Amino acid sequence: MLYIERAKKFRVKKRLGQNFLVNEEIIDKIVDTANISPDETIIEIGAGLGFVTEKIARKAKKIIAVELDSDAVFELRKLPFPNIEVVQQDILKTDFSQLTDKPVKIIANIPYYITSPILAHILGEIDQPGWGNRELTKEIILMVQYEVAKRIIANEKSPAKEYGLLSILVNYRCETEFICKVPPGCFFPAPKVDSALLRLSILKEPKFKLENPVLFRKITQAAFGMRRKTIKNALINKGFNREKVINALKNTGIDPKRRGETFSISEFDNISRFLI
Repeated sequence: MLYIERAKKFRVKKRLGQNFLVNEEIIDKIVDTANISPDETIIEIGAGLGFVTEKIARKAKKIIAVELDSDAVFELRKLPFPNIEVVQQDILKTDFSQLTDKPVKIIANIPYYITSPILAHILGEIDQPGWGNRELTKEIILMVQYEVAKRIIANEKSPAKEYGLLSILVNYRCETEFICKVPPGCFFPAPKVDSALLRLSILKEPKFKLENPVLFRKITQAAFGMRRKTIKNALINKGFNREKVINALKNTGIDPKRRGETFSISEFDNISRFLI
C-alpha cells in the first residue's frame, strides 16, 4: 500500500501538528543522509505511522521510536521488526539516558511549533555544559519548516530576521548542513509552508570557548529580545549597568549603535569578558 493511502486511513490530529511524510524519495533521502551503520542505535522523534521507522529498522541495530499519540503508537507496534522499541512519551520530558546508554543518531520529523524547544532539549542551553542528552547524541537529521531551517543555519552575515538565539544555540554546538528543500505535497495532510531537511553534527567541543556562558546567554537574550534597539540600549534596558555597558563596548572597540543581529558569537563573548 502506498504511503499516502496508509496516511489517509489515519485520523490526523491537528492539535499535535501531524503532517505525515508520504514521499518515498524524501523518506529515502532522510535515511541516506543519516548514513546508518548496522551497529548503530537510532532515536526517532515523532515516528508517526512508521514510514521512516521501517526503513531505518532495515539498517540500524536498534531504533527507539518516540511518539506521543496513542493511535500512532498502536500503528507503530504493528511493524514487524524486532529491533524497533516504541516509546509513548513526550520527547520534551524524555531523558535519553533512560532509553539507551549507547551514542545515538536522532532522526526527527517534528511539529514545527516546538522545533526550538526540542533542539534546546537535545543540545542543552549554552549555559548548560554538562547536558546528558547532548552527550549521548552524535548527529541530528531534522525535518523542519523551511523558514526555521534558515534561522538554524544563519549567522551574523545572514538577513537580520533569520539570525537569532536559535542560530547561536545550534551553531555553538553543531556543524550545520542544509540537505534539501521539501515541498508541501510530500506530506499528508499538506502543510501550508515548505519544509527543509538538515543535518546537525554535534561537536565534541563547542566552536568557541566562552569566558562566561551564563553572562553570554543573558547578553544574547537582551540583544535579540530588543532587535530594534542598539546593543547599548538593549543591554541597558534589560538591566545591565549603564556605565559598565558603555565601558565594555569601549574596551572591545564595538560601535554602541550596532544592533544585536550584526554580532558574531565571538563578539558577544568579547562583550561578556568586560561586562562583569
